[in-house]
Amino acid sequence: MLDRTEALAMIKASAPDHLLVHALETEAVMRALADRLGQDPETWGLAGLLHDLDYPQTKDTPEKHGLLTAETLARKLPEDAVQAIARHNEMNGNLPETQFDFALRCGETVTGLIHTAALVRPTRMQGMEAKSLKKKMKDKAFAASVCRETIKECEKIGLELGDFLTLAIGAITGIEGEVGLAAS
Repeated sequence: MLDRTEALAMIKASAPDHLLVHALETEAVMRALADRLGQDPETWGLAGLLHDLDYPQTKDTPEKHGLLTAETLARKLPEDAVQAIARHNEMNGNLPETQFDFALRCGETVTGLIHTAALVRPTRMQGMEAKSLKKKMKDKAFAASVCRETIKECEKIGLELGDFLTLAIGAITGIEGEVGLAAS
């Protein structure tokens, strides 16, 4: 299995800065979800870190996104992680089936909402609460590209929306300095 150092080198070699930030935030959320759900934080974290590895090559062909990464990572990650990566993008024809699949989908999607919310707050991540994110989710113009329905898939992994948002906020707060969200 790949270790985190190898995985981070892979993502850094192919990803622009904004994608690296997304990968790190997704990794943090996935590790927190694994802890909460009694799963392996290392495997879930690596899936979060690497899930968009092929995005620079597939941004214009979304029907391939996730599939190239799954192919690249076959036998380098556990099969359930490879499948979750392939299934995080339903545009490629692979629908989510397992807890891991749904966790990666909602875990990677919520990062866009949280990151955008932090950028418009003077205290960035500090003091962010689930209730304010729930309000932001109702405003379709805020972080318009973030799919609210995918975030709500947290219920398919046994987490109520408020609990999921709180967990994700905590995970990203833990790496706020690495992803440019620390208060000045």
